[in-house]
Amino acid sequence: MSNNRFPENFLWGGAVAANQCEGAWNVDGKGISTADVATAGSREKQREYTDGVIEGKYYPSHEAIDFYNRYEGDIALFAEMGFKCFRTSIAWTRIFPNGDENDPNEEGLKYYDRLFDECLKYGIEPVVTISHYEMPYALVEKYGAWRNRKLVDFYVNYCEAIFTRFKNKVKYWMTFNEINVIALHPFIPAGIKFVEGENKEQVIYQAAHHQLVASAKVVSMGHKINPDFKIGMMMIYPLMYPETCNPLDTLLVQEAMNKNYFFSDVQARGYYPNYMKNYFERNNITIEMAEDDEEILRDGSVDYIGFSYYMSTTVKADVHNDNTGDIVNGALSNGVENPYIESSDWGWAIDPVGLRYTLNRFYDRYELPLFIVENGFGAIDQISEDGQIHDQYRIDYLKKHIEQMELAVNYDGVDLMGYTPWGIMDLVSFTTGEMKKRYGMIYVDRDNEGNGTMERCCKDSYYWYKQVIKSQGENLEFNPEKVEVFA
Repeated sequence: MSNNRFPENFLWGGAVAANQCEGAWNVDGKGISTADVATAGSREKQREYTDGVIEGKYYPSHEAIDFYNRYEGDIALFAEMGFKCFRTSIAWTRIFPNGDENDPNEEGLKYYDRLFDECLKYGIEPVVTISHYEMPYALVEKYGAWRNRKLVDFYVNYCEAIFTRFKNKVKYWMTFNEINVIALHPFIPAGIKFVEGENKEQVIYQAAHHQLVASAKVVSMGHKINPDFKIGMMMIYPLMYPETCNPLDTLLVQEAMNKNYFFSDVQARGYYPNYMKNYFERNNITIEMAEDDEEILRDGSVDYIGFSYYMSTTVKADVHNDNTGDIVNGALSNGVENPYIESSDWGWAIDPVGLRYTLNRFYDRYELPLFIVENGFGAIDQISEDGQIHDQYRIDYLKKHIEQMELAVNYDGVDLMGYTPWGIMDLVSFTTGEMKKRYGMIYVDRDNEGNGTMERCCKDSYYWYKQVIKSQGENLEFNPEKVEVFA
C-alpha cells in the first residue's frame, strides 16, 4: 500500500442543503417551499408543517445561517480546508417559485452562477442535489405534490433549466436526497398529505414511482446535455442487524432492507424487483404506469450511488415499540439497543464498522462507484474559556469512520469516489429544526430561537480535517499544538 490511503482524485469535501443554510427565503423572486413551512422542534417535540406560512410562528429556514449572503466567506473557509468538492443543493423555488412556470427565475439562476463560480475559483467541484427535502409549496396545494403524475414534467422542466445553465460548471449531480425516506415521512421529500381513509402505502409508492420515473428521465436528458455529467441517486442507508441468530430476526432485517433497496435497485438496475412486485400484490397496492415507464427506467439508470450513513439499527422480531418514550435505533417498531456500540446524546448509534459493511454491501450489489455524501456527529458544542471549540468527540467519530472507509477501499476493493461529511458548518437540523444539534466543523453563532451574530468560528475538527485532506487520509491524529490557524 502507498503512503496515501486514498487516490489522488478522491473527492474530499463537505455537505450542506439549501433549505438548512441559505435563508433569504423570500428574496429575489424565491417562492415558498415545503421547508419554509416547517416550524422549530426538539427531540421531545416534533416539527410542525403548517398550511402555508403563519404569522407568529418561528420557521428556522427563513434565515437559517444566512449562507445566501455569506457564501463567499464560507467558501473561502472551505478552500482553506483543502476541499476538492462541495455538496450543496439548489432550492427549486429559486428557479421556479411555484414549480409549474414555463420559464425559470433569472435571479435564482444568477445566484447559483455566482455560488458555483466561487467554488470553481478555488478548484472546488460543486456536487449538486437537485431536490433536497424541499419543493415548491404551491405544487402541494395545487396538485397534491408527487402523488400527481404532472410533477414528473415539472421536475424535468426544472432539471432542463439547471442542466442547461450550469452544464459547464457542475459535473456531479444527484436527483433526490434520501429518496427512500418517502416511506417514513412522506411530506418531507415528496410533499404528501393524506386524506382520511385512503391507503397510505398506495399513495406513497405511487408517488415514489413518479419520482423514480422523473429521476430516470433527467438522467437520460442530462447525459444528452453534457455527456460528461455524472448523475447519481442518493438514499439514506439504514443499516440493520438482527439482534440474535434467530432466523426470524434475520428475515426481519431482509424484509426491512428490501424496502430500502427497492429505491436503489430501480435507479441502478432500471427495473422493479420481484420482491417488491410481490409485496405490492400482497398489500393490494397497484402502481399506475404509463406505457413507456419501464423503458424510461431502463434507459435512465444512474452513474453512481450516493448515500448518507450516520448509524446502524438493531431489530428483534418479537419486540414491538410504541416509540412514545425514549426513542432509540431510528424509532423502529422492532428496534432494540445494541450492547456492542455507543450512542449519541440524540440516541443515534455510533457504528464506524457498519460503514465498511455498508460500503461492501452496496458495491457487491451494484458494482457502481459509491459516494458517501453525508456522515457526521450531532452534538452540543461548548465554547471554552480560550474562545475555541474543542470538539474531540467529533474528531473521534469522523476518524473512526475514515479508518473504515480506508479498509473498504484498500482491503475490500470498493470503488469509493469521495466523502462529504454533514454538515460541514453548523446549520438548521433537519430532524428537529434546532441549532444546538451541531454537526459542523465551523461554528455559527446562532441559537434555537434565532438569536446570534451569525459569525463563523473554526472548531478543532476544522483544523483536523484540513490535515486529513492534505495527507489524503493518512494523518488522522490531531495535535492542537501544531494547528495552523486560518486568520
